[in-house]
Amino acid sequence: MIVKRIGLTRYAEALHVQEETHAEVVNGHEDTLILCEHPHVYTLGKSANERNLLIQPDFLKSIQAEVFQTDRGGDITYHGPGQLVGYPIINLRKHGIGVKKYVATLELGIVNALAISGIEAYQIDGLTGIWVGEANEVKRKIGAIGIRVKNGVSMHGFALNVATDLSYFDHIVPCGINDKEVTSIQKEVPNITIQQFSKDFISCFQSEWEKALAL
Repeated sequence: MIVKRIGLTRYAEALHVQEETHAEVVNGHEDTLILCEHPHVYTLGKSANERNLLIQPDFLKSIQAEVFQTDRGGDITYHGPGQLVGYPIINLRKHGIGVKKYVATLELGIVNALAISGIEAYQIDGLTGIWVGEANEVKRKIGAIGIRVKNGVSMHGFALNVATDLSYFDHIVPCGINDKEVTSIQKEVPNITIQQFSKDFISCFQSEWEKALAL
């Protein structure tokens, strides 16, 4: 799998990179994992409720954020500096991997990478994404997942809060879920950098992907 790092990139520009890469993979190019960060942006998935964006356009300008409608699954989420965003562009059809198994593999790769940082994360039945929190605590979302599969090839992916300014989540109902909280790696375990975590994620995801292919 090729890893393509594009750094801090506006959402629209990163989407263009995704679309170009998707077309290449559809035409036989090697599977590619795009890693980046975005300037402040709220993205709405196909099932998003616009009322989950709690602020007006003038306030959006004041916090230097934009809103972008996407064709991924899911509701509304936030992307910003300090958040690792990953877009695996993978030919699922060629590999004979279903969407459910692919998402589970992606989630497991993130969970295993978080474990390296000393964070015990997990999935919650009926809710996509990655969560932390003990049994007696309010569950805290540390990573969001929203994908699309087009012509048998995956697009979009995940956003993992590493050193994210979590105050930007105060302006939305994240993923339409209003009884949970959000968190970041640095809030849970200080001194983990986005560069360090991205290396751990690449290793863990590739390992889980190889296991999925072997089944």
